[in-house]
Amino acid sequence: MSAQARRRPVSLGVLLLVGLYFLLPLVATGVFSLWEGGDRYGFAAYVNLIHQDALWESLGMSLRLALETIAVTLLILVPAVFWMHLRAPALKPLFDVISVLPFVVPPIALVAGLTALFHGPSWFVGTPNYLVVPYVILALPYTYRALDVGVRAIHLKTLTEAAQSLGSGWGVFVWRVLLPNLRSALAGAALLTVAIVMGEFTFANVLLFNTFAVYINYIGQTSATEAAALTLLSFVITWLAMLGVLLPGRGQAQLGGAR
Repeated sequence: MSAQARRRPVSLGVLLLVGLYFLLPLVATGVFSLWEGGDRYGFAAYVNLIHQDALWESLGMSLRLALETIAVTLLILVPAVFWMHLRAPALKPLFDVISVLPFVVPPIALVAGLTALFHGPSWFVGTPNYLVVPYVILALPYTYRALDVGVRAIHLKTLTEAAQSLGSGWGVFVWRVLLPNLRSALAGAALLTVAIVMGEFTFANVLLFNTFAVYINYIGQTSATEAAALTLLSFVITWLAMLGVLLPGRGQAQLGGAR
């Protein structure tokens, strides 16, 4: 028996253990969400949740904030990453350091700083839209990395020179060449942002906005089975977003043929 054949059962055993480690808590949560007391199981927790207006309001708010965060993030980062790779590659180490700062500074410190230092119009600061500011910062490490990898994979300088030699302006180049080649990177950055915003609790709770994560925390204090059902729903939304990141980009335009 070859060494590879001998290692195969061990590898399968490790994968099985890892799968059980992740699946057993989910199965237990799902079973508990169906518990109605005693030996009775059913969908009462899910039915109760469906009829709660606060659930749909908090879910709608989080989804709207996710879309706004995606829009602001891409409007800022796409030009910045494009300019850095094309005109100022020497600044890449600085960009890399700035992008990981949200990992270093705790969220509670970030929200305290934003609350103390930012004084803007009441129509913005006093509304849930203000959460877009910390959410853009919180998503920065993931969105920047996704766009950085995407730009490095498309031979930006060659594409730019080819477009300019054909008489293309910057606007046409960005719309017709850059963005189509960055479809996978843009989708990855957007879906990662959705996953982050849907699960973020600290900023919304401190700033007193009832987002989906805050609503889950509230339900957890009032109804354990409904909290388990909401946790599964949040898990499904997050994993759908994460699986979307793994979808391969197809049909991307690329100079010199397909990859």
